[in-house]
Amino acid sequence: MPSIKEDNVDDLDEFMMFPITDIDDDSEGDADDENENGDSESPSSTTNKNLNAFNGLNGLDGHCQPFRPLMTLKQRRRSKLGGRPSLKVHVNLERHDSGYEPGSDSPRANWLNALKKLRKLKDPWRAFRIEELPVETCTRYRYHALKKKWVIDRVQVKVEREPFNHGAMRACYRLKKLSSFSRCHDWKQAHNYVAKCYMEVVDKDVYFEDVKLQMDAKLWGEEYNRHNPPKKVDIFQMSVIEFHDRPGQPVFHLEHYIEGNYIKYNSNSGFVDEAFRLTPQAFSHFTFEQSGHKMIVVDIQGVGDLWTDPQIHTADGGDYGDGNLGTRGMALFFHSHVCNGICESLRLSKFDLASSESAQHKKFLKMQQNATTMVRGTEMCVSPSLHDSVDIGSFLKRHRTISSCSAVSEVSECSEEDRMRSMSTDDEPLSPHLVPSDEIELLFGSPVDVPVRCSRSRFLSGSEESGSSATLTESGLASSSGHDDLLSLEEERIRFQNIASEGARPSCVIHEMNMRNVENMKRIGDSILGQIHHDLAKYHEMGRFAMSDNEGGDLGAALFHEQHAADLGVKEAIATMAKIYLHMPRDILVNCTVDKTSENNNRGIDFMLLAAEAGDRLAMIYMAKAYQLGEGLGNKSNNRPRERSYKEAVRWYQQAVNMTNDDDAGEFDATMDDPIYQLLAAIAEMYAQGGYGLDVDPQTAGDYYNEAAEKAMEAMKGRLANKYYALSEEAYGMVEE
Repeated sequence: MPSIKEDNVDDLDEFMMFPITDIDDDSEGDADDENENGDSESPSSTTNKNLNAFNGLNGLDGHCQPFRPLMTLKQRRRSKLGGRPSLKVHVNLERHDSGYEPGSDSPRANWLNALKKLRKLKDPWRAFRIEELPVETCTRYRYHALKKKWVIDRVQVKVEREPFNHGAMRACYRLKKLSSFSRCHDWKQAHNYVAKCYMEVVDKDVYFEDVKLQMDAKLWGEEYNRHNPPKKVDIFQMSVIEFHDRPGQPVFHLEHYIEGNYIKYNSNSGFVDEAFRLTPQAFSHFTFEQSGHKMIVVDIQGVGDLWTDPQIHTADGGDYGDGNLGTRGMALFFHSHVCNGICESLRLSKFDLASSESAQHKKFLKMQQNATTMVRGTEMCVSPSLHDSVDIGSFLKRHRTISSCSAVSEVSECSEEDRMRSMSTDDEPLSPHLVPSDEIELLFGSPVDVPVRCSRSRFLSGSEESGSSATLTESGLASSSGHDDLLSLEEERIRFQNIASEGARPSCVIHEMNMRNVENMKRIGDSILGQIHHDLAKYHEMGRFAMSDNEGGDLGAALFHEQHAADLGVKEAIATMAKIYLHMPRDILVNCTVDKTSENNNRGIDFMLLAAEAGDRLAMIYMAKAYQLGEGLGNKSNNRPRERSYKEAVRWYQQAVNMTNDDDAGEFDATMDDPIYQLLAAIAEMYAQGGYGLDVDPQTAGDYYNEAAEKAMEAMKGRLANKYYALSEEAYGMVEE
């Protein structure tokens, strides 16, 4: 056999004489050992051995086998043109077997060396002999975050019956799963997974909500990586498996098993571990701004930059389980978060904190000992106020489509593009035929997105299984269209990226106010950032961030955040700031006081007028009385005093009358302050007297007195109703005169 020359190494890329599996053959090493022991061979014996090796390579060991040439047609032509020998095998077995540094040779040699090292890795679960356990067939449910749909297929697993570890809520079981792409059924080569189930009995819907949460968070991880941070992140792909052959058909979460040091970087209730990493905190901040304040991904934990079990807080507090604390959870994160270098590199704006909060930040982080995930109801921002809600949009409203169905249809293979983008390790690709979440709700009659099994769906055979999976539509049949949503996976991804980029909003109050002014947004009631500052004010008042049990709340920080909330148009914050400056009774920030000055009084009137415009009933009545009596009107922005006006008083009284305030039972509360009959009587009185911009109108005055009498009768105020009836008769008498 000709020797290998250095100038012929480039020809290695053209062909290989031996398959990769023959590289680790120890026969050559054994022959070398024999030569080292002094065994000599004659030239003829050597020739015979080479001939036998040639015959064995081609299957000519006494049996008739088809001949396979050792050289390609292209190589034979090259050898004739260049006068080369008829056969040159450019494979250096000694190079592959010996120690070898990556980058010192061709790319193919690098891959061969990597494969050789990979084959030497041992299974960390080898000692547990999971391959000896019985095989179980399960139904697997995976969630497509871009299309908001589910895909269903069958998998074969072997799982231990006893947990090997557990967390605060779930137990963990070792599991092996065969890949649907591999034709090898050797369970020793199957991939390692972890099956998790809740230790307490929960509804099956909880498992599917957890998967939906984690896959949505994974989507935001991809969006974070698109902005080229110093270190990219990823979130486990999680699915649900259902064991049909077990009693009760239990369900488990399924995740890949990853070795490493498991660390919790932050929680859903404000715990932040800045000592380990900066990336997790910057990622949470990024999701808040990039989603337009509509959500934030917290509870970051995992191995390095591979995370699992996150939690999503949404602006409305809906979806994503009991760990979704809404704007309160967002407030808890930003109180303990300080922007780092990664936040600056991503051009994230700093969240406004009071000077006292910034000064005590490091001390506060050291005192945090509780990193556990809090559930809704255990971490509440309690306030006795009656106005504790803000009307905001729903979380990330993305389009939903309904797949077309036919009476008889089959599942077609997914495209290669979708297959490569959907596949992770040995997982089967996500099929483009998916079950929309809203259609599943119709089938189950449940508000939670839960996939459905249907006996009419056709599962693929073993030969068809690779690259396809069975799915369901509203009618229970597989979709016949391979492009049921008209948009490809890449188009969906680009669309999501555009929506995320266009909806990005800063965390700084000044920048947010400037954006709202440019966009001509409403001044009242739709600011999520303002609601976060309002929640922080409540937390500070109740002492949530106190350093010791004897220390009270930080009222200065509370007033700071309430001022920002009012500037951003939170109705309750505006009314609270008005009452603080006007020294009126209030429900929150009771102990916050300001000096009694004309400047503070004017600011209070401005806040009160703004609260009335926002729809606060008490503010409307306050401004109506002020315009009626001509007292406490303050000055305008040009320092000119506001004038007494019956016309403005009637306008505010009428708006207050049209407000419908009910008690806890949903019925009208006749005992509230300033009941409707009193407001109607005040309007009637001004129409009867006239003046201050309002013309005398006895007919209208009589009508209002009549209406006031009827409302008084409903409130069981008979004597007062008779008085109003008498006044109405007098007003009607003035009309006749």
